[in-house]
Amino acid sequence: PAFDEGCVKAVRDAAEELGYSHMDIVSGAGHDACWINDVAPTAMIMCPCVDGLSHNEAEDISKEWAQAGTDVLLHAVLNTAEIAE
Repeated sequence: PAFDEGCVKAVRDAAEELGYSHMDIVSGAGHDACWINDVAPTAMIMCPCVDGLSHNEAEDISKEWAQAGTDVLLHAVLNTAEIAE
C-alpha cells in the first residue's frame, strides 16, 4: 500500500527546503507505519546506514545522517501544522 500523498509531499518538501538529497524508494520491510497508514496519514523517512547495513545488529548511522533525518521530520511536521491551522 502507498503512503499518504500529503505526508510524502511534506517530507519531500522539507528535504528540498533544507537542501538534503532525497529519493522515493519502495521498502519491502513490514514497518509499523504500513499498518498505521490504514488509520492515520503516514510517511517514512529513511536515512542511509553505514555500509548499507539495515535490519541487522551491525546497523549504524552517522550523527550527520541522523540529524538530517530528524531535521526533515521536524520541518515536515511544522510545515504540515501550519497548513492545518
